[in-house]
Amino acid sequence: MNERRTDMRGRRQNGNALAEALMLRDRDTLRMVDEAVRHKQVMLAFQPVVQARRPDRMAFYEGLIRVLDETGRVIPAVDFIQPIEESETGRRIDCLALEKGLLTLARTPSLRLAINMSARSIGYRPWMRTLDRGLKADPTVGERLILEITENSAMLVPEIVIGFMSDLQKRGIAFALDDFGAGFTALRHFKQFQFDILKIDGQFIRNIHADPDNQVLTQAILAIAQQFDMFTVAENVENAEDVSALTAMGVDCLQGYFFGAPTVSPGWLDGRKARASA
Repeated sequence: MNERRTDMRGRRQNGNALAEALMLRDRDTLRMVDEAVRHKQVMLAFQPVVQARRPDRMAFYEGLIRVLDETGRVIPAVDFIQPIEESETGRRIDCLALEKGLLTLARTPSLRLAINMSARSIGYRPWMRTLDRGLKADPTVGERLILEITENSAMLVPEIVIGFMSDLQKRGIAFALDDFGAGFTALRHFKQFQFDILKIDGQFIRNIHADPDNQVLTQAILAIAQQFDMFTVAENVENAEDVSALTAMGVDCLQGYFFGAPTVSPGWLDGRKARASA
């Protein structure tokens, strides 16, 4: 009995030590993120989204924000995105992502680009000022800008998201519902959202060629998207077998490491720099 108590006490102590270590690590990470955002040490990494039936043709690119620490090392988004979601730092990251996305669009007239944002940034005045400033400088960027909002984020304040989208769609901006299937979208809201693009969460896509259950679920999602005139994007496409299966199912676009990892130096960006220095 005493041995059992000692063992349980040891486990609790180990558990507490691990929890404390994780808390300290998270605190250090958030401190580095705050510092990086304050000094605008961020950049976009670009990942291609290709047409399913013509994978040699790009539908658009997604610009993914990357935060750098004081040494220039990238801090993985998975390490900080959840804790900062509700904070001022989260709103500032959304602003910086939009600012860099608009600048890239203005410099690359042939580009169509998706930028992520949280629904919490809708009422954040600096975000809207950033958008207005970018559209005023080059009105054409609005027609080439896609704003991605995750399903979970959209469901926080669905009525506000619906009005926000309606206003900006009148200015030519498109909207994508990101990570669909990962959250709990109420169908009554889904009918009102009027997203232009639906991105199917990767949990349904990985190895879909060998998973009959995910094939059925994805077909159901595709039927919903078709009913509401939404283009579909399959996320996390990682092998040729999944490409064939998804194309046969009728997915419009594909995104994943099979077609390219996110990169801060895509070929078209390098070519633009070369022309500018010529």
